[in-house]
Amino acid sequence: MIDINKKYKTLAESLSRYFVVTGGRGSGKSYAVTLILCLLLFEKGHKILFTRYTMTAAKISIIPEFLEKIEILGLTEYFTITRDSIINNATGNEIIFRGIKTSSGDQTANLKSLQGITTWILDEAEELVDEEIFDKIDLSVRKKGIQNRVILIMNPATKAHWIYTRFFEEAAVQEGTNTTKGQTTYIHTTYLDNIENLDESFLKQVQRIKDTRPEKYKHQILGGWLNKAEGVIFDRWKLGKVEEGEFIYGMDFGFSVDPSTLVGVRVDKDRKQIELKEYLYKPELTTSDLFTIGKRIAGGSLIVADSAEPRLIAELRQRGLNIVPAIKGPGSVNAGIAMLQDYELIVDEGSENLQRELNNYAWLEKKVSPVDKFNHLIDAVRYAVYYQLERPNRGSYHVR
Repeated sequence: MIDINKKYKTLAESLSRYFVVTGGRGSGKSYAVTLILCLLLFEKGHKILFTRYTMTAAKISIIPEFLEKIEILGLTEYFTITRDSIINNATGNEIIFRGIKTSSGDQTANLKSLQGITTWILDEAEELVDEEIFDKIDLSVRKKGIQNRVILIMNPATKAHWIYTRFFEEAAVQEGTNTTKGQTTYIHTTYLDNIENLDESFLKQVQRIKDTRPEKYKHQILGGWLNKAEGVIFDRWKLGKVEEGEFIYGMDFGFSVDPSTLVGVRVDKDRKQIELKEYLYKPELTTSDLFTIGKRIAGGSLIVADSAEPRLIAELRQRGLNIVPAIKGPGSVNAGIAMLQDYELIVDEGSENLQRELNNYAWLEKKVSPVDKFNHLIDAVRYAVYYQLERPNRGSYHVR
């Protein structure tokens, strides 16, 4: 007899469209979901899409996990295994395995064009940071006459992640609960729900983490959502009231999705502090919009902007902004970060987007470079500070 934690039985029993499956290390969530999907292949009419944001060869990385469950069920004779799919010979149902991002690029267009998908699994869902990609694939799961499911499996990330905002904050659902609200069923487990299947060495390691690193225990072991990312780059900052006054401004240009940003920066070399005040964080702005906002906020003060857009800078300068391109070159990102880390950052209390970025802007592995997200305002800050401290004697930063 197959023993499945009763919390996961809602995957088969609930009529919800969305299932948000969260948990920490050793919680057994991958085991339980994989087992239920294998059983679902015996229910006629299903075609299951199993994705990760990035995926190596499925036959090496994921399919063996499913084969293990099929063997546990004693149903090996019913299935045919290919390089990227598992087919139930009795029903014709299949699971197909795909990566959303591959060496060939973004596969969203190909995935949303797949026909007849009834269940979409987004494994390691915390890796998908673009909600728009989720929406596009979600809309393709629409077969008539059968229950459609979208299952997100994840170790919770930070509360800035769109999954937390959409499925917890906006839905008014408390993290870590097992409940159904609207079209969504929430399943959360920890190692304590799976303790009979865990060896003693794992449990000793968990106890050590619990005793020495309580935040890591809460996040990685209990599956709690973080207020700030692990490996966060800036930890020397605090909230304060930043008064209006003479600033140098940083500007980062956005596009259809990414926001354009404008931030006021005041450097106090003696006190080793940098005051920061957010003024703009908005996508889809025209050149005229940027000029109007820049002139209203900065007046004649200097704006240091993203040098990747020289034509835009030239046009804004021609219209009357005191704007120059940021200093960029090999190593300038890390050099700018190091420069900022020498100072304590005082962030205006109303600068909510900047606070969110500071809590989530983190290093990639080995601290070679930062992640390319949560950085629209931080990049603007870096442009202004690096320009000012690298060129301290270039004269006034104000149009006279």
